[in-house]
Amino acid sequence: MSLNIPIHPKRVLRTLKEMVDIYSPSGKEEEIQKYLCEYCNRHYLEAVKQRLDDERYNLLILPSEAPPQLWFVGHVDTVTAYDLESLEFREENGDLVGLGTADMKGGCAAMLECFTALREQWPSKKEFPPVALALVVGEEEDGDGAQLLADSYHISYSIVGEPTNLHPCTGHYGYLEVFLNTSGKRVHSSLANQSDNPIEWMLHLLLLISEKIKEHPLIFNIRDLESRKGGFVVPDNCDAWLDIHLPPDQDVRSLKSFLLRLLDEAKEKIPQMQAVLEFPMAFNGYQLSASDPVWRKVRKAFETKNIPWKEELFRSHSDANILWLSGGQPLILGPGQLEYAHTAEERVSIRQVFHAAQLYIDIVRALFS
Repeated sequence: MSLNIPIHPKRVLRTLKEMVDIYSPSGKEEEIQKYLCEYCNRHYLEAVKQRLDDERYNLLILPSEAPPQLWFVGHVDTVTAYDLESLEFREENGDLVGLGTADMKGGCAAMLECFTALREQWPSKKEFPPVALALVVGEEEDGDGAQLLADSYHISYSIVGEPTNLHPCTGHYGYLEVFLNTSGKRVHSSLANQSDNPIEWMLHLLLLISEKIKEHPLIFNIRDLESRKGGFVVPDNCDAWLDIHLPPDQDVRSLKSFLLRLLDEAKEKIPQMQAVLEFPMAFNGYQLSASDPVWRKVRKAFETKNIPWKEELFRSHSDANILWLSGGQPLILGPGQLEYAHTAEERVSIRQVFHAAQLYIDIVRALFS
């Protein structure tokens, strides 16, 4: 394999800008996948549509004849725009600012450039290294794109391009999504003293959970809280959605049991309380083995470029949880910083996207030269 496979910075930047300029919230990824198909056709990258339904599909780039030994995985969807009317993208002090720049179109653009540069080096499928790229949908919702990928292929080793500031995340937090519902009887507001209020019950539950959970090394977020809007009434329902992230050494099953015990405790104090607790999503975290020969070679790629190998934990949920659960070994590594994701000031360093593309190429070289 050639000692030097250069990237084309102008092409990377153009690709990233065009991707970011396409609004692609989860469930509405058709336009960006169409753009990516056209990109692949222009650059002689063999792309396969892996369909979830008539309109939604993963895009798989399988340029080698050999079965993939390493997958690059990126999601093309974003969260819903906070304010679609003022959705503008701009360059600012070396950053590209806008929805999806960090999470994770910057990583996707870097991976695309990696494969484009490799294809220019090896036009023949026989010579191309045994790597594949999966550009999946649905990560910001239920991960249905990654689940289909994991169900269809054995993804033994993968690099997931979530924003890590180009620090290798060899460990990953677990994730538990919690749904809470309290229900009662809807009555006129003037009769509030004569009726149980589901909102009061919900507040009691949330205070209990938030207080007790502080005793554990967990990240706890009340994501949504809403009741049925009905005007001058005591509402009949209240819903809450919670996010809980737990370190790799914590078992999500134990956390479920803990929360169910808290619900029983609350019902003992308030016997008339009607409450339901459900867990729509639950994933354990993981820690990759430092002695694994694949990751040792990846580390050498860092050392060759004099990039510090600074292992970290990825603290959010990602498609890597699904790949791990299916028996794979996913490393999280991408441009951008997680703290900017899902915010009004989401951004990614353009230069870091260039560095990511080159680093991905160097990793392929380290593994298959």
